[in-house]
Amino acid sequence: MTILVTGGAGFIGANFVLDWVSQSGETIINLDKLTYAGNLQSLASLEGNPQHVFVQGDIGDGPLVQRLLAEYQPRAVLNFAAESHVDRSIHGPQAFVETNVVGTFQLLEAVRAYWQGLGEAERGAFRFLHVSTDEVYGSLKADEPAFTETHQYQPNSPYSASKAASDHLVRSYHHTYGLPVLTTNCSNNYGPLHFPEKLIPLMIVNALAGKALPVYGDGQQIRDWLYVKDHCSAIRRVLDAGTVGEVYNVGGWNEQPNLDIVNRVCALLDELQPRADGKPYAQQITYVTDRPGHDRRYAIDARKLERELGWKPAETFDTGIRKTVQWYLDNAAWVEGVQSGSYREWVETNYTGRSGKYEK
Repeated sequence: MTILVTGGAGFIGANFVLDWVSQSGETIINLDKLTYAGNLQSLASLEGNPQHVFVQGDIGDGPLVQRLLAEYQPRAVLNFAAESHVDRSIHGPQAFVETNVVGTFQLLEAVRAYWQGLGEAERGAFRFLHVSTDEVYGSLKADEPAFTETHQYQPNSPYSASKAASDHLVRSYHHTYGLPVLTTNCSNNYGPLHFPEKLIPLMIVNALAGKALPVYGDGQQIRDWLYVKDHCSAIRRVLDAGTVGEVYNVGGWNEQPNLDIVNRVCALLDELQPRADGKPYAQQITYVTDRPGHDRRYAIDARKLERELGWKPAETFDTGIRKTVQWYLDNAAWVEGVQSGSYREWVETNYTGRSGKYEK
């Protein structure tokens, strides 16, 4: 038995691949384009393991995907591949449309042709699982209930709009062609192997380097934080038992303002690796101009996933964030390896010039 995973060298995808190999005897075919956020160092422990087959390529390359499907005959395809950083989508939206919309379309077309050619039993057992985000639902006011699976789509950034489009395409392939799809919409992930452009790893890396910790606006943007390995366990559960055509929201039941998250990271670093001068890392916090169209609050109602499939997160935020900070302290070589010239250029592009002090 085999599954095909796209985007399996990225943050969530790599964690899923590592967990899958450690917990399953099935072979996993890993198709990843290896853009800036795809990192084979994250999968170094699987080198030489016949259970993991890595293929560098684009989900938009129809002939390549068709060849992989024909050669390996997977029982499921899981689509993690996506451009996923809101700030990058503001600076360059075209890549998000190309990967998240056109790429997903090309992947669906290849999978549809493969699925239609399977025998009756194999068609019935096959699944296409699409990994998406809560950002497709838009922004919530402080007193509004959390997002459910039936919440109206109201994307507010080029990133979330491109993911919303991909969700709609996946839905349409089920209703039009009968393709057995599953969709998961997750909240903000954090944990090991996270590329340091996102909030938590950026704060850790900058704090240790003695750089400013840039906080957008007043820092009161609220997110629901989900430990990445909990997300991976939810995806495995949905793949195993989810109802075809259904959407499942995956959340950590942990709404917190960004500023509280930054202060928690600083406090853990104060404990685990204090500054040489004895001063708190929180002194490095710097407020910078908010990004355009910044959603104020996301919140996930994950009761459907718990009620129907019996899943709930294993980690609290306290346990998950401690594991995350410790991982970055223990894996300085990985961090150094991903901080290439292009990463440094991106950080400079995104933060330099915003009002408020930002030290490169």
